[in-house]
Amino acid sequence: MTILKVTVGQSIDAAFKQARSVAKALPRGERVGARQRVGFEDMGQMLAVFTPQRWTLIAGLRAAGPVTIAELARRLDRNYKNVYTDVALPSEWWVVERGEDGRIAVPWSEIVVDLKLPDQAAA
Repeated sequence: MTILKVTVGQSIDAAFKQARSVAKALPRGERVGARQRVGFEDMGQMLAVFTPQRWTLIAGLRAAGPVTIAELARRLDRNYKNVYTDVALPSEWWVVERGEDGRIAVPWSEIVVDLKLPDQAAA
């Protein structure tokens, strides 16, 4: 099972702290679990990538397996150009992969979204 973890609301400092801890552990020979993560600063940024149309596209692509954009458009009964456009942004965020043969696929069995709420203001 391959899981993509999408984190929303994690500060850049927290992300760098995680990266530093992994970078320190590797030279010591410590095992570091493979982590497939994508992080967004806020909900608006995440929703710009994961629109409702794109969630439908991702689910359809996962169900279909590797296909061409034209085949995906046909299966979803959508315009080719719109599907092409909707594949571009999730590809930049590693949600959709393009194979050497040009076919696209969703390599994840799950996408888990983790929303971090802002710290509560001191009273």
